[in-house]
Amino acid sequence: MTDLFDGLTLANGPALKNRFMLAPLTNLQSHPDGVLSDDEFGWLTRRAQGGFGLTMTCAATVQAAGIGFPGQLGVYHDRHTEGLLRLAAAINREQSHSVVQLHHAGMRSPKDLISGPPLCPSDNVETSARAMTLAEIEQTADDFIAAAKRAEQAGFHGVELHGAHGYLLCQFLSPEINQREDRYGGSIENRSRLLFDIIDGVRTATRPGFSLGVRLSPERFGLRLPEIAGVAQRLMREGRIDYLDMSLWDVFKQPEDKSLGDRNLASWFTDLDRGNVRLGAAGKITTGEQCRRALESGLDFVVIGRAAILHHDFPKRVAADRDFKPVPLPVSPDYLRSEGLGEAFVGYMRTWKGFVADAA
Repeated sequence: MTDLFDGLTLANGPALKNRFMLAPLTNLQSHPDGVLSDDEFGWLTRRAQGGFGLTMTCAATVQAAGIGFPGQLGVYHDRHTEGLLRLAAAINREQSHSVVQLHHAGMRSPKDLISGPPLCPSDNVETSARAMTLAEIEQTADDFIAAAKRAEQAGFHGVELHGAHGYLLCQFLSPEINQREDRYGGSIENRSRLLFDIIDGVRTATRPGFSLGVRLSPERFGLRLPEIAGVAQRLMREGRIDYLDMSLWDVFKQPEDKSLGDRNLASWFTDLDRGNVRLGAAGKITTGEQCRRALESGLDFVVIGRAAILHHDFPKRVAADRDFKPVPLPVSPDYLRSEGLGEAFVGYMRTWKGFVADAA
């Protein structure tokens, strides 16, 4: 049986020293121009010091037009390079596999953070987003590829493409959101074309040994689980990526679509032929026992979010106590500060119901 503290080799890049991946957590801490802040640097490097085998940034925008939230890390301009160099070096010193998650918010870009309307595969009345032109789609692919190259030049071990949570790449995958009638719409092959174009471009533009992952959601946002499982199988079969990071919201639950039967949601992906591609998932994995259960279900690694916010050294805690449970909620703002969260991140956590205790 695979142990949480077994190393994990990837086809490209350094092996992970254990099976713990830091989730790419929104934290609002960088500067308005996308330059890395000391608070975001501290948040991430403390997790690397805390024993995570892979330390991933928040979703980092590849375009000024694709910003998803205030204080978002940027990876689209030379002004971002100095901070990226500093961050990569610090994570690498801890023997943690360093990754930038590449992101474009698409129709979910807040209008007050971008110039012009949000972009989307198709016109979207609800968000006032407009359909992208073919030239804009091709430019966006180029910008993802350029961002990967910038991350590589900064010293990161790899990048992950954010194809989940209703953001741009996920919008293209969704048959409800994507109503295009050209080569980027219609069939799932067409709707996934942008994702695969970017994968091919990143592989061509970066050196051998640079790791590449993809994050997908299998449900919500108009997605169809069997289609996403098919995309996942193609990703694994073609072997152009090193790992697939599934955001399941709850690793142990059943699909929301009851017509798909009682089959466990994670099994739609653990049962696939994965070749040399590693498979992990996020979703309510907060204790040592749940980490073990996740690996026993067939995953290669676990993706830790809330527990990593509460304990910068969650992997080390589990190493010392295989049944470790995080501190109970709610926690005080001072507790979060002691775990390396800056004021903007503490403020964001106040929006998570029941996470932060009200002041007395």
